[in-house]
Amino acid sequence: MSREDENSPRLIRIEGTFDLPAARRVAEAVVAARPGETLELDLTRVRDFHDFGVAVLAQALASGRAHVSVRGLRQHHVRLLRYLGIDARAEIVEND
Repeated sequence: MSREDENSPRLIRIEGTFDLPAARRVAEAVVAARPGETLELDLTRVRDFHDFGVAVLAQALASGRAHVSVRGLRQHHVRLLRYLGIDARAEIVEND
């Protein structure tokens, strides 16, 4: 996780596998963020998504108070988050 200055969004980049441990780290950051803070979650380098990890992400996005932009999810994960109404709480950008 990195941030260039206090006004820039905090970047959370995950690579490899988005499994339960990775999802828990992301969830902790999302839930701990201040109201109105901006987080950018970059999953574009994830090769393998575990469904339970995506479920944990969905719970964190639903309960978090920060503005979160998520990039790199696969189409069926984007669709799942939309069905759950998460896209109203976070900016979800589908992987190209």
